[in-house]
Amino acid sequence: MTFRPPQSLSRFDAAKSGVNVLEYELMSERADALGRHGLKVEKAIAALNGFDREKHEPGVRQRLLDEAADAVWAFLIQREICGLRDSRDAVRRYGIPKEVMARLGIIRKR
Repeated sequence: MTFRPPQSLSRFDAAKSGVNVLEYELMSERADALGRHGLKVEKAIAALNGFDREKHEPGVRQRLLDEAADAVWAFLIQREICGLRDSRDAVRRYGIPKEVMARLGIIRKR
């Protein structure tokens, strides 16, 4: 006996339409954007971890926290766009502090 999946789950045939080509390009762009956002998170967390209380004012730390929170927020949104719903692994992998996680999504007055 053979099994045929429902047509709603089958992929479009690339020979019949250019949808697969477009879908491939969109997935590629999403993955590239995710990588760029990941690099921004790494840079922001490194700057936050490099903060020295003796060399800088307290306001500098607040600015670094805000920048890290903005970078992490954009990164987590991009992960969800890519279909990655669980952020716990990313939080562990990038070493995102709880202090940054608590600031996600906050809109600050400039």
